[in-house]
Amino acid sequence: MIENSSTEYKSLKKIIDPQGRIKTEGLRDLAVTGVSFANAQGGKIIIGIEDDEQEPPLNQVIDPKLANDTITRLRSLCFNVGFTLNDIEIRSNGSQIFSITVHPTLKSVATTADGKIYMRVGDQSQPARSEDIVRLASEKDAFQWELQSRNVSIEEIPTLNIQSFAQEIRSSDRVKQAVKDFTDLEIIEHYNLLEKGKLTNLGVLWLGTASQRSRLAYPLTVQYIVYDELERKVRKEDWQDYSKNPKDLLLDIEKQAIELTYFDEFPQGLFRNKIRHYDERLIRELLINAIAHKSYTISGDIFIKVFNDRLEITNPGGLPLGITKDNILHSTHRRNPHLIRILHDLKLMEGEGTGYNLIYEITSRDSKAFPVPVSDYNSTSVTQYSKVLDETTILLIDFIDKNYQLSQKEYIVLGIVSRHKKILATQLSKELQLADDDRLRSYVFRLAEQSILITRGIKKGTEYLINPKLIASSKINVKPTLKTIEQPRLKALIEEVLLNSPNITMNEIQNKIGDLPIPDVRKAVYKLVKSETIAHSPDKTYRKYWLVKKK
Repeated sequence: MIENSSTEYKSLKKIIDPQGRIKTEGLRDLAVTGVSFANAQGGKIIIGIEDDEQEPPLNQVIDPKLANDTITRLRSLCFNVGFTLNDIEIRSNGSQIFSITVHPTLKSVATTADGKIYMRVGDQSQPARSEDIVRLASEKDAFQWELQSRNVSIEEIPTLNIQSFAQEIRSSDRVKQAVKDFTDLEIIEHYNLLEKGKLTNLGVLWLGTASQRSRLAYPLTVQYIVYDELERKVRKEDWQDYSKNPKDLLLDIEKQAIELTYFDEFPQGLFRNKIRHYDERLIRELLINAIAHKSYTISGDIFIKVFNDRLEITNPGGLPLGITKDNILHSTHRRNPHLIRILHDLKLMEGEGTGYNLIYEITSRDSKAFPVPVSDYNSTSVTQYSKVLDETTILLIDFIDKNYQLSQKEYIVLGIVSRHKKILATQLSKELQLADDDRLRSYVFRLAEQSILITRGIKKGTEYLINPKLIASSKINVKPTLKTIEQPRLKALIEEVLLNSPNITMNEIQNKIGDLPIPDVRKAVYKLVKSETIAHSPDKTYRKYWLVKKK
């Protein structure tokens, strides 16, 4: 089974010994997992499934007393962790498992009984470092920032602000009819903008006046700065008067940021294809991420910096604990969950956890580099480059789009493979931030089945490339490249190089061949040495190769 940031599978053998007694060491392992879940967004521990298996062992039966004793003893090994024992479940093969739900700690830091703190990073529970502990304490306070009550009564809020918010909610097709039927007051209470007649911080941020927003500890403020090709500041706009709620602020930024609407033109037959430097949906997602995941307990503006070749958006507060640049595509963490809920219901952002998937799809279609996030304790910065990496990728994906129905993740794969021309399965998994081959199969299976992608090699040596027949059908003027050359032809090419230029190094062989990565050259040379087609000197650093004379 596949584990993630909120799910962990444990074998029953790790919990009990052959005599059916609970193992203390196994419980300590469960306690570590429970603490890491509690310090994140909670999770579920599923007990009774072996590693790399989909179902529990045949004839496995769970004694209810064992499940009860497990959670009882587990509670004694953790502090500030809430557990709930779920009902015993019968799986499709007739065997039984049981699971424990771990609730997130809202205002405290969870620890094991011996005082150790753990955090969830992807599918791993890792010890918290000293700097992580400070961030974790800050995160727990930030999680509740939205709901802290302000000394602002409902009577002090302009009636028009309340009516406008309620009407926008009723107009959204993402909101249930039961919520739409609420009164205006019930709607703002439903979205945690009001608590016992007093506005929350979130309520002031969304419904308040400029004066009321200014009294928040760290209100929402933005600076937009444009630089020329020498990175000299040429224009600046700022939103620091607290006059706009998050939605109005977002729309005004999009209106004022005209530099983000620039585009490049590329020939496409008799026409010109316009590719924006930054797709409008990409800009919206990056801006929304900055607003939604800003730490409202840290002083600082959101900075939008536009350079000649890139866009940088920086917001106060590091990435949420457990999320890194290497797992951001598949991880979900809600620093300000109630604000995110409003943004989602008003259709200002994608569904939870899908924003970066959309960004990856857009950049793949436009043949742009993926965004680069950089985070420290005080801030998170995301850089998006405007350069088109390969014009033919855009045309090829456009052709595929017109002839096939593909999923979002398949378009992401196509963008990666098309840019690289040929890519190893291990490298593709890394770019997709996937932890195992099973998950990669779900990304490439249909593409291979429809002959959009073809493969070479086996297991870890598997390579993916766009089907040459598909490229021919698209009638796109694709520049020839040696990157997709087949191994027999590459070996013959290397033999020809060594025939004309004997006693040369590996790098010299690559230079004479030209457009081919050194790992591909090295792989073919080693196979030729193994087959005794070529030989080499005993040197290690500057080893030279030559053809073996045939007898």
